[in-house]
Amino acid sequence: MKKLLFIFLIINSLSTYSQPKKYTFSQPKMGSPLNITLYANDSTKANQIATEAYKIADSLNLIYSDYVENSELNLLSKKAGTNEFTTVSPALWDILDLSIKASNKSKGAYDITVGGIVKLWRKARKEKVLPEKNVLKNTLQSVGYQSIILDSLNYSVKLLEPNTQLDLGGIAKGYVAQVIVNFCRNEGIEKVLVDAGGDLAMYAPPAPRGGATTSKDSSVSIPPRGGRGLRIGVTIPNSEELISRYLVLQNQAVATSGNMYQFVEINGKRYSHIVNPHTGLGVTHQRNVTVIAPDGATADWLATACSVLSVKKALRLIRSMPNCELLMAEIRKGKLKMWQSEGFEGYLEK
Repeated sequence: MKKLLFIFLIINSLSTYSQPKKYTFSQPKMGSPLNITLYANDSTKANQIATEAYKIADSLNLIYSDYVENSELNLLSKKAGTNEFTTVSPALWDILDLSIKASNKSKGAYDITVGGIVKLWRKARKEKVLPEKNVLKNTLQSVGYQSIILDSLNYSVKLLEPNTQLDLGGIAKGYVAQVIVNFCRNEGIEKVLVDAGGDLAMYAPPAPRGGATTSKDSSVSIPPRGGRGLRIGVTIPNSEELISRYLVLQNQAVATSGNMYQFVEINGKRYSHIVNPHTGLGVTHQRNVTVIAPDGATADWLATACSVLSVKKALRLIRSMPNCELLMAEIRKGKLKMWQSEGFEGYLEK
């Protein structure tokens, strides 16, 4: 479930207290720009690290992509229904394991077995015609994360349901962004921001002792205004206008899911590119969902799941996830309504 994200970011006060300089790199990867901003003592080191980071992105894309015919993911899908276990690479195993846990947590609102449905919906959006009911019904029979069996002893996978097609579109970009952040940290980079098509993962030094403020409704702490964090603006649904206050984040990830640009109108009804795994159709509400999480993969799949779920169920899901927060903005009968989890306020700039 590939989703278009609506985050505008401003790097704030990262270069005011140390000698390292800011270096920014951008390359098209995984169907969208992959932007890396890091701070290093010299351009040679910055370029070396960025080069290696893009190699990492390329190697993971060859594993995770459903567009690459012989990707490891697609080769695994081709064995669906054969009743055989397939040994997979550690990189694929890890993201599959995360995805199954995400599906369990979200009760199937996030589900990587939607590959067949996603391809149907891509065609529907292109032709502006809903999938035929019988075709949709047949394709939905292969959807269900419960048909994925993981053998943790042998790092192998079996897909029970014939014709199952896996799609990592709702988790892979956030996962890759986090992998690159972790790589940069291991290479000695103390400040880094990775933007994978709108899925952001970041790391920056903590605020000075005693300088952070803490929301009374949660245990999260944020850098003081003008401190060492990142200021991130989030748009309201169907607009490029930002909500009135910026997020201020340090060592988290953030993803926003919405349908401002990726949607189709069929028979007078507006459908998002985000597919509901239970119906096989794009969601119809005009909603932006912004999720703060400890890592990129979690932020990514939560933003997808909360786009599918009702407001009540989305808030319940977020409350079950440690150190995660949610903002939902939706247009209802022409009016903007907003909901947020209890700890979200603690990340907003004062």
